[in-house]
Amino acid sequence: MLVDRACAAAAPAHAQAPASGTGQPAGGDTLSPGACLALGPTGPSRGRTVFVDPGHGGPDPGVVGRAASGQELRESAVALAVATDLAGDLRADGYRVVLSRSGDTSVLRFLAGDLANGLMSADQVRQDLRARVRCANRSDAAALLSIHFNGYSDSSAQGAQTIYDAVRPFAARSRRLAEGLQSALVSRAGLADRGLETDDQLQAPVLSDQAGSYGHLVLLGPPQPGWLDQGTTMPGALVEPMFLTSPADAALVSTAAGRQRLAAALEAGLRSYLATT
Repeated sequence: MLVDRACAAAAPAHAQAPASGTGQPAGGDTLSPGACLALGPTGPSRGRTVFVDPGHGGPDPGVVGRAASGQELRESAVALAVATDLAGDLRADGYRVVLSRSGDTSVLRFLAGDLANGLMSADQVRQDLRARVRCANRSDAAALLSIHFNGYSDSSAQGAQTIYDAVRPFAARSRRLAEGLQSALVSRAGLADRGLETDDQLQAPVLSDQAGSYGHLVLLGPPQPGWLDQGTTMPGALVEPMFLTSPADAALVSTAAGRQRLAAALEAGLRSYLATT
């Protein structure tokens, strides 16, 4: 996984307004269409919200793998597909869901002229992540889940890992959330267990020197003057259920049934956590 440690499908017809109510994150930044999208429950309401963040998007594809069929698997697209299935499951179970993005876009809207060779710079990635933080904080969510997928040069690497931040005031609740998600990925989706890790211990390349000096993931970590004006205000975790560079994992996640299996496991992990809070 390439992480900036300092920062580290069309919308449904029944979609509600953006969670901000304006389509703009705090500070007047312009959002991409379908970003920061609030979706009401389709089952009897539980009166609670879950913030779901499909990692990367648009000019930031993340890890790129390939299925045996030759199908390209971009982390951004796979994460969105799983997040969309998860949102449907959560809504049917009575939860309101806010998606950081609902299409193959970044959360912030970047014009073609803003990008270098069609890709985002490290600072643009950080800006985009800060917009996700602002969206999460306005969502009034009880829990945050960011969905990513792993990649490695050794194609035999497999397994699920869940990451949380241990320095926030709600760190104990974030750990419980991470434990519930990891347990469900292993027991319900049948994935190898790579365990839990705190975001300050990630062994991953960073996008900038400043990112490395911060030492946390923007969506999970504490605010830091001059770098992150506000941190997320709810317990959160980031999951990496599979390696897109593993032929076995790629074969599973390239199918609709495989992605739904992951979504069902994540929903079970979220429900186990929310039942205790």
